[in-house]
Amino acid sequence: MTRFPSSAENETPTIPNGSAAAAVLSAGVGCFVLAVLAIIADKSAPIKAALNFYTPTGALSGVTTLALVVWLIAWGVLEWRWRNRTVAAGLISAASLVLLGLSLLLTFPPVVDLF
Repeated sequence: MTRFPSSAENETPTIPNGSAAAAVLSAGVGCFVLAVLAIIADKSAPIKAALNFYTPTGALSGVTTLALVVWLIAWGVLEWRWRNRTVAAGLISAASLVLLGLSLLLTFPPVVDLF
């Protein structure tokens, strides 16, 4: 008599990938925020002045500081929510790559000049 394994015997334990996915997606978010803030600071004088945290570097000091803060907050929130979960790694990676691609595109001078 052939014994078929039950569904419980077929299941392999999965390791939660939420922490890794949180790190990947938050990196994409941080890069995108950096690009958007750079454009805004370049095009708006009041925002440029507000983002001038350190005079020798100008608005770049505020842009990078705020982008780092957003990245850390996004990472912390996503890590807290996804810590023990298994999420769709392919979808998270695709979203992060799209954000990274947009970030690169938005820092390219001919594209920035369109705004």
